[in-house]
Order: sequence, then C-alpha cells, then structure tokens
Amino acid sequence: MNAVRAIEIVSRTGSLAPAAAELGVTVGAVSQHIRRAEARLGVDLFERTRAGLRPTPQLEVVRPLLNSGFTALLDAVRALQRPDQSVLTLTMGSVFASRWLVRRLPHFTAGHPQVELRLVATGRLVDLATSDIDCAIRYGAGSWPGTHAEPLGMRTYQPVAAPELAGRLKRPADLALVPVIEDMSSMMSWPDWFKAAGSAQVATGGPRYTDPALAFEAATTGQGVLMSIDRMSADAIKTGQLVAPFACSADGPNDYWFVTSAVRRTNKTVSLFRDWLMEEVAAT
Repeated sequence: MNAVRAIEIVSRTGSLAPAAAELGVTVGAVSQHIRRAEARLGVDLFERTRAGLRPTPQLEVVRPLLNSGFTALLDAVRALQRPDQSVLTLTMGSVFASRWLVRRLPHFTAGHPQVELRLVATGRLVDLATSDIDCAIRYGAGSWPGTHAEPLGMRTYQPVAAPELAGRLKRPADLALVPVIEDMSSMMSWPDWFKAAGSAQVATGGPRYTDPALAFEAATTGQGVLMSIDRMSADAIKTGQLVAPFACSADGPNDYWFVTSAVRRTNKTVSLFRDWLMEEVAAT
C-alpha cells in the first residue's frame, strides 16, 4: 500500500520529496518503493527527465483510478473519525489569517458553536484531494488543478504606510524619497499601480521580507510603505495604524479565493463556513 501511495503522489507531483514528506520516510525509501513496484509489475512507471519524474503512458492510464481510490479511502477514514462533521480544518496564508480572518472568527463560532475550527497558516499549496484539509483560502488567479474556487472580491490594492511616514507622501513620485517595503512573495504589481495613479514609476528601495505577515507588521511600525490588498489593510486604516496616502487603488488580475477539492464531497461544515465567509466579506 505504501508503494502504491508513493506512486500516486510522485505521479501527481513529479518529485520524490513530496511523497517522502507525506509518507514520513526518506526520499531513498520512496525510490526503493517505486523500483520494487516496477520490478513486481514488470512495467516502467516513470520516465526520468530533467524536469523530474514523468508518468509513463501505462501509469497515465490508471492515474485517475489511483487518485479517486485514495480520495475515497481518505473520505471513509474521516467519516469514521468525525461522524458529526464537527471539525473544520482550513488553510490560508499568514496575512489573510492574521489581518482579516482571525478577528472575525468569533462571529462564526457564535453562530456555529458546534464547529471546532483548526487553522493551518501556510503559503504552501496543500493538496486538498489527499490531505486532511477541508478547504483553503488562496491568493492568485484561481486556476489550481483539481479544485473548485470561488472569488472573494479582494482584487484592489494600493500603498499604505504608518501615519508619520504617510504624511511625507503628497504625490506618487514622493515614494522615491521614503523606504518602500519589498514583500518578496507579493503578486501585486507596482507598475500597474503607478499606471492607475496616472504617474510615471519611480525607483524605490527599502527593507525586504520573505514573510508577508512580517512585511505588514513592518509597515504598521513605520519601517516603510507597503503595497497591500485594500481589504487586508482596511482594519488597520480604521484604527489609525495605517494610512492610504494616495487614495488610489489598482484592480489586479488576482484575488483571494475560497477553494475546495473538485473530487471530494463537500460536507455540511464546509458549506456552513463558506456561506458565512461570503456573507462576512460582503458585509465588510
């Protein structure tokens, strides 16, 4: 069973490492699983390419059966473990969790006290078909294979800064005179914002962060100007921690999305949370 599971994961990801992490074994052990399975079956399962391991035509034919089989097993185990469907496990990025969702969760738990929430804050794209994660909130174009994604309407973005720093910004060209935080994981475009503001782009520089939550915290403490999704900074602006000095937003191609697996059954708890989330977004 471990060998078949390893084959399914590697065929989906093209790499041994994700299978090793999911199975809790070494990469070498996964490689041995595959070699022994190939010897036992008498067929080659993967082509070794520079881009990774590619399923052979024989394996490609049965991949849908492997995927659906393990999905069915996972659903069966979860049904035994949680017959009342009272636990909801969801994953999202750290900024969405800390700057928007967590402070609103009391609204959900007040209306649904029977649901136990488990939050996994990570930038990693978790496979919703084979993991124990029920749903996800992701930022991007919404085109993740094997998923169903609904937009949350959080596309617009603009620069924000702590009040003292924002007071030095009268026009977009002034951004060249102050520190500008670089969120290295950001998918928001500065050139597109300058275009929306009707200004030529200027050179900027400042502290760099690999964690978007830390970049946001740096902005609130006055370390620099940060490009932020409007809805992510709305609470900090309301409390006076941040200011939007130019009052001009760009409408980007990306959005936050509520994401579920396209091959797994959506249970009642997921539907409850989805409905509440959409109502909360509309209300704010």
